[in-house]
Amino acid sequence: MNSLVMGAIAAFIAGIVLFAVSKKQREDNGEWSSSLQWGYLLMMVGVFGVLSSFMSFTAVLLIFVLFTGIVWAWHRYSRTYVPEVSEKFRDDNHFRDYMSGFFPIILVVFLLRTFLVEPFQIPSSSMRPGLIVGDFILVNKYAYGIRTPIINNVLVPVGNIERGDVVVFNYPEDNKINYIKRAVGLPGDTVEYKNKQLIINGQPIPDQELGNQSYLEQTVQGPMEISAQTYRESMGNTQFDVLKMAERPPFTPSAVRNFPYSDQCQYARDGSWFKCTVPQGQYFMMGDNRDNSEDSRYWGFVEDKLIVGKAFFIWMNFGDMSRIGTSIR
Repeated sequence: MNSLVMGAIAAFIAGIVLFAVSKKQREDNGEWSSSLQWGYLLMMVGVFGVLSSFMSFTAVLLIFVLFTGIVWAWHRYSRTYVPEVSEKFRDDNHFRDYMSGFFPIILVVFLLRTFLVEPFQIPSSSMRPGLIVGDFILVNKYAYGIRTPIINNVLVPVGNIERGDVVVFNYPEDNKINYIKRAVGLPGDTVEYKNKQLIINGQPIPDQELGNQSYLEQTVQGPMEISAQTYRESMGNTQFDVLKMAERPPFTPSAVRNFPYSDQCQYARDGSWFKCTVPQGQYFMMGDNRDNSEDSRYWGFVEDKLIVGKAFFIWMNFGDMSRIGTSIR
């Protein structure tokens, strides 16, 4: 049992205790006691945390929208006329009255997060130098079409993934985890990586060496300085920087898994090159930190239904405020 679930269970138990000892009648000012309100809030946080460990965040939000929506409707039709209060209509059932107040808040969060914009935090160095650990970014949810919640199929086509886009998606090996990588291969493309040169459909991707770059990486042994060469690659109208380490091979053969459509890929035994043909409805993703990225080289293609959206903006980094307001290219 992980710490998140344990914390959620603790919050739920604390909520039950507060609920049990609280007054269940309105106070003189017409409000419910703070202990009752905190009891309900902590129980909701607990249930939310436990459910989030078993299903996607969007699915949990949808459950809460439906639940609080039903309570809200129940509350609306259960109010009685009370002329001495400012609202004129009031519900003296503490469960209905308090819980119904969550409905509009959760509904707005659900709609924003599902159809417009979703926040995401960069957890690793796989997208350096453009994105670093600690960056809080925004993801455009409708850039690649308005999608059905949970099922995630395209309901209203809006746009398509283009080569070079920085894309957030559900990790194919565990859909509850979100990954962020750059789309380098579209359906039907042939992606080849040979001697650290990315080749798409037989055409080498132009890259210009910019010089050496170093950064600190947190490892099990502690902070470690990593040194790599910076290159500027160009895909269509998109230019972006990538990192490469001359002493490392294009991929590590022992790390390659047996993934769906793996028969569409060829791998050199010595790790010097690989070549994949992207199936229809799939994408090939790679990290910009080419020698420090767990990506499609190892776990395969990303199905369209796993796409979350397009990363476009850094809105916060508590360790480096100068990154705030930076667009993602």
